[in-house]
Amino acid sequence: MEAKRKKRYLITFLILILGVIAFLLLNICIGTVQIPLSELKNAVMDGDSKLGRIVLDIRAPRSFAAMILGGALALAGYLLQTFFHNPIAGPFVLGISSGAKMVVALVMVFLMGQSISVSSGMMILAAFVGAMISMGFVLLMSRRVSRMSMLVVSGVMIGYICSAITELVVTFAEDSDIVNLHNWSRGSFSGITWSNVGVMTVVVLVSTVIIFLMSKPLEAYQLGDSYAQNLGVNIKALRILMVILSSILSACIVAFAGPISFVGIAVPHLVKAMLKSAKPILMIPACFLGGSVFCMFCDLLARMMFAPTELSISTVTAVFGAPVVLWVMVKRNKENHG
Repeated sequence: MEAKRKKRYLITFLILILGVIAFLLLNICIGTVQIPLSELKNAVMDGDSKLGRIVLDIRAPRSFAAMILGGALALAGYLLQTFFHNPIAGPFVLGISSGAKMVVALVMVFLMGQSISVSSGMMILAAFVGAMISMGFVLLMSRRVSRMSMLVVSGVMIGYICSAITELVVTFAEDSDIVNLHNWSRGSFSGITWSNVGVMTVVVLVSTVIIFLMSKPLEAYQLGDSYAQNLGVNIKALRILMVILSSILSACIVAFAGPISFVGIAVPHLVKAMLKSAKPILMIPACFLGGSVFCMFCDLLARMMFAPTELSISTVTAVFGAPVVLWVMVKRNKENHG
């Protein structure tokens, strides 16, 4: 039985790692200008050629951003599901992404109006403040309402309020700013630069390492508060860390790519179904890899389905993510009444 389990884990991780490599190459090679795999090395080596510029300046940073931010989004969703013991908790559903989007839009419009350039760090900071405001409201609601369904409803309401304020802000922005803000507010990986990739890599890598080091206390937390306390876990500190880390990851995603729906909810469930295990030490790296594959796949479709017209990434992630959420809710309902 143990050998069978280990084999399943190995196969799952192998599939996910190969998926990440395959979609990274596909995203770089496929586009309005097709680049054969055999020519990819030459294009990278000769950075000044037309193909080299397409690969190094446009497609590679975008593909790496989809990989890093997709992983971060799945991890943020996993943390929130663990925190609230709720299978459909996620940055988008609980309104955390919308809160981050609102503050970033306010900062962008104000600073652009003053002709001040917005740095990556400033965007992440603004998004983090917005994420923490929404998270604070969700936590207040979680103390008032006992049923988890009410918590999700309140999260959706927060999301609508923040989105309405964002739309209002965008309406009064300068015409030149509106195009950038509108594309970003719908969710997109376009326009990512290598300096953006550098900043997001540092933020996401540090957060992921900290989350991975928390896997033992998280496993105890999954089995209930009293059980975790008996094992010597500081519940209060663990909860604070979970809130801060999920907000940092959500903020990083919103700052660079705008709000992206359903990845944070769907991927942890798909990964859990593949592993047939909920152990955080396995789920944390698997969620990251799964989120990377899911986002790169959706970004490829968003670019190519109606090329040269590009869809927003949230449109594609919703098409594939929403059925997973419905499946989880039906399954959960059966278990509760079965």
